[in-house]
Amino acid sequence: MKKGIWEEFDGYQGIIEEIEAAKKYREQIIPGRYVTKEYVDRLHPARLTLKVSDLIEETPSTKTLRLTSSNGALPPFLAGQYIALYPVVGPIKTGRPYSISSPPSQTGHYDITVRRVEDGLVSNYLLDEIKTGDTIEASGPSGQFYFNPLVHDKTMVCIAGGSGITPFMSMIRDITDRGLDREVFLFYGNRTTKDIIFNDELAHIASRFGNIHFIPVIEKPAKSYKGKCGFITGATVKEVIGNTKNKTFFMCGPQGLYDFCLPELETLSIPGRKIRRELYGPPTQIWKYPGWPKKIKAETAFTVSVKGGESFTAKAGESLLASIEKEGIAVPSLCRSGECSMCRVKVLKGKVFQPAGTLVRKSDRWFGYVHSCVSFPIEDLEILI
Repeated sequence: MKKGIWEEFDGYQGIIEEIEAAKKYREQIIPGRYVTKEYVDRLHPARLTLKVSDLIEETPSTKTLRLTSSNGALPPFLAGQYIALYPVVGPIKTGRPYSISSPPSQTGHYDITVRRVEDGLVSNYLLDEIKTGDTIEASGPSGQFYFNPLVHDKTMVCIAGGSGITPFMSMIRDITDRGLDREVFLFYGNRTTKDIIFNDELAHIASRFGNIHFIPVIEKPAKSYKGKCGFITGATVKEVIGNTKNKTFFMCGPQGLYDFCLPELETLSIPGRKIRRELYGPPTQIWKYPGWPKKIKAETAFTVSVKGGESFTAKAGESLLASIEKEGIAVPSLCRSGECSMCRVKVLKGKVFQPAGTLVRKSDRWFGYVHSCVSFPIEDLEILI
């Protein structure tokens, strides 16, 4: 009988002998199978159990949670990526993504820096109730907001607002720790100087490293403040960086930052391909978003029926995912910004509102699937989870 081409591969005979040995001893395994799974799980775990080893106060409204592994080594990540935390807050099991603020070179822990959000279910829980020694479930590292040396320019212009500083902190720490050949201009907007997270560390880094430039921009400065004031305008950016060519722009912060700064960058004729924007959740006031039905108020309530399950009431101004979670129904989630597609559900009847540009696969649109984290009910719904 003619040999199959696969039989010509190096090591083929050895694999056959291992399989026969396994059969002899009644071990139904494929050689190397579990070794491969072990490595994949180590790099891309479905879940991590993390222990809070320290709580570091950064500002009156912000703390850093230092998280260590409770079940093996922490998987590696790229500076700028995030993990999702899955706390149980009362009867609600939910998730929130948080950028890692520590550098990838620090393999013993992840630092997650949390700023209080008004009426924030998870931020208030993490800031007020979590204690050192507590454990919390988390995802492995994920996200596309990082520096790619094959695509991006060595000069980075970073624009941050509020807690949007966290991925940039990881990037800057990585650059200085490893002596990377990159230059960073960091524009960081806050309401007051007391709100600046990592202010002392950033000022110290900028004083020591000539390739790191820290430019705080304060909306409501004290009379004695000598730095940049107001908002991060195109003119402010141009004044500091000069020529905009051969520079890649990175942005991270609340929706208001994007609404203001993206048009400002357009005045500098910066190509869209040169601007990297981190996803930062759905708009906080979706009813003010372009295209929202004017007759529907944020408090308008609709009935959501789960196929094969019960019905509940959901407010128009709250994401479908948040409403589902409040009913004690666990839906997989990761980014909560409409990118990862883990939280998708099928809308069988009714309509939802989704912000323009929501990333939904064409096939999902055909079959009625939506990302529940960025979908808001505007009619009574029947859904399949």
